[in-house]
Order: sequence, then C-alpha cells, then structure tokens
Amino acid sequence: MLAKEYYQLNQSVRNQNIIFSFSGYVSERLLFSLGEILKQKLALEETDLNTTKKVFSIFVEQVQNIIRYSDEKVTGEANSQKIEFSSGVISVGVENERFFVVCGNLVRRQDVPDLQSRLELIHALDKDGIKAYYKEKMKEPMAEDSKGASLGLAEIARRSSLPIEFDFMKVDEQKEFFCLKAYI
Repeated sequence: MLAKEYYQLNQSVRNQNIIFSFSGYVSERLLFSLGEILKQKLALEETDLNTTKKVFSIFVEQVQNIIRYSDEKVTGEANSQKIEFSSGVISVGVENERFFVVCGNLVRRQDVPDLQSRLELIHALDKDGIKAYYKEKMKEPMAEDSKGASLGLAEIARRSSLPIEFDFMKVDEQKEFFCLKAYI
C-alpha cells in the first residue's frame, strides 16, 4: 500500500508536467540549494538563458514569501544558533509551452484581506502599470513591520509573461491556504 500511495503521488506530479517540486520546511540555506538544483535542471533541458533567469527569479521570490509569511513555522535554538523554518510547497512545471512557478503556504486569516487586495491591484495592471507600481514601491520607505511583500509580489508580476494567478482556501477559523502562480 505504501508504494502504491507514493507511486500515485509521483504520477500525479508527472501528469501535471511538474519538473521540480518541494514540499516541507524551508530556510534561506535550503533556498540556495534548491535554487542550484533548479538552475541545473533547466540547463540540462537546454532552457533559454533569459527564460532560466526569469524562472529562477520568480522561484526565489516565491520561496522567500514562504520563508517570511508562512504561518506554519518551527523556531528554536540549537548550538547557540537561532533556527527558523517555514513550511510550504513550491513547484515548477510546464503548461501550454510556458514554464510556471506555483507556491502555497498557510497564512493567518486576518492577513488575507490586505494580501488579496494587493494581489488584485497587481493582477489588474498591464505590463506598464506593473513597472510603474514596482518603481513606486521601490521609492517608498519600508514600514517597520514590513518584510517587503508588495515589492516581491510586484517583482513576480513584472517577470511573469501572463497575469499572476492566486487563490485562498479556508483551512480553519485562524488559517487559510494561499497559492500564487506565475507563468514565464
């Protein structure tokens, strides 16, 4: 039964044309390693350098969003070092001859309205509007409690070849699962 379950999971991933996927706890150190694997995979597939750069850039932004904003974290201290891991899922695949990068993670339900309104604003902009929005956000001083999400979301939209897609799903009274997809 065990083999069958994981074989079906593997087949499901392959059937969605996913070439790279990770689910679990991530950190900045792991982001570096995952990024290297992704770049090598794209190089093996002889992906155009410009496309590789865009896929990699969006991948990094998406994983950083998981690291910064996932509501599922493990924190502590070991060997006099602060440890923090954030949980989420990140996948890179091909759909209709375009690469896509999709990530998902739990977020606090109270943060959803603000996040959703920022995403809707970005989604409604054309390429020139996204570029102007990005430049505007670059000039603004960062709020004390900000981790840079508006800039990261604008960067993802700027590098995407199609409008970003996003969705939320209620998990319980305190959490929702947030998902963001970008095409290259």
